[in-house]
Parts: sequence; C-alpha cells; structure tokens
Amino acid sequence: MNVTVSRKAHFNAAHRLFVKEWSDEKNLNVFGVCSNSNYHGHNYEIIVDVTGKVDPVTGMVIDLKTLKDIIKNEIEDLMDHKNLNLDIDYFKKVVPTAENICIFIWNKLRIKINYNKKLEVTLYETPRNFVKYNGN
Repeated sequence: MNVTVSRKAHFNAAHRLFVKEWSDEKNLNVFGVCSNSNYHGHNYEIIVDVTGKVDPVTGMVIDLKTLKDIIKNEIEDLMDHKNLNLDIDYFKKVVPTAENICIFIWNKLRIKINYNKKLEVTLYETPRNFVKYNGN
C-alpha cells in the first residue's frame, strides 16, 4: 500500500522570460509583459509529494522533518529572494518559465530523496497558475 506525504514551502524570486537570440519585439509577442527588461517577481509556492510504502517500523513514508530540511537546503536557500536569470546558473541558459522552474526543483530534490519513492512537485507561480512535474 502506497501513501503520499506532502510538504508545502515557498520562496520569492524575480525572473524575466526572454530568448537572447530574439528581438525585443518577438520576446514581447511571445512572453508579453513577462519579458520586461527590468524583470518581475512572484511569491512562488511549492508542494512536494513523496509517495511510497509506509515503513513498518517508523510508520512513515519519509520523515517530514527530513523532507522539510531537504526543501529548505536545496530550494529555499538557493532560490529565495534571487533573480533566477542572474543568480541561478541553470537559468542563464534556460528560460525560467514555471515549467522549467518546476523541472529544476524536481531534479534538485530527486537526488536527495530515496529513488524507491515517487516524487512530484507542484509549483504555484500565482494562486491560479501552477504546474506539476513528476519526472515523466
């Protein structure tokens, strides 16, 4: 029997959606106001779901304190109050869309969580706009 354990966290960050090889006009046509050269920010929320078998000894899928620490160390400390385009090397080459940010977060967490557990990340860019990624 599998159970899903979830942890919610947040970080605040700025970004700009643009492709360097494109003109400002093309970036504006594709990304709209999100391509503003002065950047813009979001109060991102993430939900990390870990699914697996309940350990018969501890009664846990994963220790929530451990999950909290992994999220803090790997995501919040790295991304909170940062300009994603300028401060995170990955996003110097990859457009920091919600989709790409979610994949980035999943990859950072995947290496820290036992591979016999299923991992899914939901990233809220706004209360109404969110993406999910589970490695597929």
